[in-house]
Amino acid sequence: MKPGDVPLADWRAIWRGAEVRLDPACGPAVAQSAAAIERILAKGAPVYGINTGFGKLASVRIEAADLATLQRNIVLSHAAGTGEATPAAIVRLMLALKLASLAQGASGVRPATVEMLERLLAAGITPVVPAQGSVGASGDLAPLAHMAAAMIGVGEADTPAGRRPAAEALAAAGLAPLALGPKEGLALLNGTQFSTANALAALFEAEGLYRSALVTGALSTEAAKGSDTPFDHRIHVLRRQPGQIETADALRALMAGSAIRASHLKDDGRVQDPYCLRCQPQVMGAALDVLRQAAATLGFEANGVSDNPLIFADTDEALSGGNFHAEPVAFAADMIALAVCEIGSLAERRVAMLVDPALSGLPAFLTPKPGLNSGFMIPQVTAAALVSENKQKAYPASVDSIPTSANQEDHVSMAAHGARRLLSMTANATAVIGIELLAATQGCDFHAPLKSSAPLEAVRARLRARVPHLSDDRHVHPDLEAANALVRSGAVVEAARAVALPGVA
Repeated sequence: MKPGDVPLADWRAIWRGAEVRLDPACGPAVAQSAAAIERILAKGAPVYGINTGFGKLASVRIEAADLATLQRNIVLSHAAGTGEATPAAIVRLMLALKLASLAQGASGVRPATVEMLERLLAAGITPVVPAQGSVGASGDLAPLAHMAAAMIGVGEADTPAGRRPAAEALAAAGLAPLALGPKEGLALLNGTQFSTANALAALFEAEGLYRSALVTGALSTEAAKGSDTPFDHRIHVLRRQPGQIETADALRALMAGSAIRASHLKDDGRVQDPYCLRCQPQVMGAALDVLRQAAATLGFEANGVSDNPLIFADTDEALSGGNFHAEPVAFAADMIALAVCEIGSLAERRVAMLVDPALSGLPAFLTPKPGLNSGFMIPQVTAAALVSENKQKAYPASVDSIPTSANQEDHVSMAAHGARRLLSMTANATAVIGIELLAATQGCDFHAPLKSSAPLEAVRARLRARVPHLSDDRHVHPDLEAANALVRSGAVVEAARAVALPGVA
């Protein structure tokens, strides 16, 4: 990992469990930054966060003998989070983001502090971080304080051997608790790494969601004997929206060679398909463009330095600013939320269309014996419930603010909870896509012996290896769980791998 220049693909790999190795070339810059702190202190002037109090207490001067206590105290006092523990994979990504930030040599921390973050990652020691408590203003203070607390041997950590007191976890890995130097507690606590980690994780899940929804959307179009004419490249080039063009091309490629499509190319009395089929490029393409914009913002943030004050070793200056304010992350999180909400919403409309014989031309609720059997009646209700839940969660977090720290922090971003809601939203939308996978495959079954395209038939075969055709009502929950797992694991996209599907980067 080369701090400041880590591609999105590497952050995705870390989210999925890849090792983190810091480029040794970072060493000199880190050492020079730490040396600058010593020179700044030697001048005797008050410098925020180095020899003063924090926030509203910035005017309080701290004596040299108390500087180490000052840094320890800020960690202990700010570890005030609450709620459920943040998933370990998120915390691990947060550790890697903090490592990349501090290793750029603008934070004044010592090489030993950077090394501690590296060794925690290598040893699989993941601090237990309560998920609630950050407003995304002076950084994600509470979550990052819980991370830093584990580094000094306070709190708890998850390890390969289970959850243990942090001091025990460090000892088992041959690590001594870190003794914080001047500025180091503040450098660890200031920053947007908690919000950014949550937003990045959701972005990566949303990318898979988008691709899976392209596949199931094409399959639903086949089940309803819809037209691929709305996906004609010439239509979309005229509008010039990049995501729309790529989405239309992918949908057309997914359906290429379909015998089902060939069967109604002529003498089809229908003039136009419902919007949920016909406007897939416009809606899904817009979602793709929004996700890409969020990816660009988060890519900058992940490679940036967001603590305060920042140390410029060449001039021995400590400059106070506001890079800890997480407004860019808040906006990115809101964009991801909107895209995820719309991807699920459009998919639910396709499920509703398929179960309605007046719209789909298929048996009511996709069962051969409607009345005696309910078929897909309630799975569609479940999809509707999940979509409505996501609508409620999609309200922008970034438009909210509440003053904190005795009005010193009088405008805050709310990036933390804006990002933290996202994985639950992608989980909801993934379940909707799983239901569509079941319904669309069932719908295509009614067109036998006609088959769809090779990629879509591969997808149907992948599902049918786990879930048989629904002839008569059965316990449906296992079917939903199996389909959900196929979407969540990426198996649906993998089955359709003959078609290159667009992504966020």
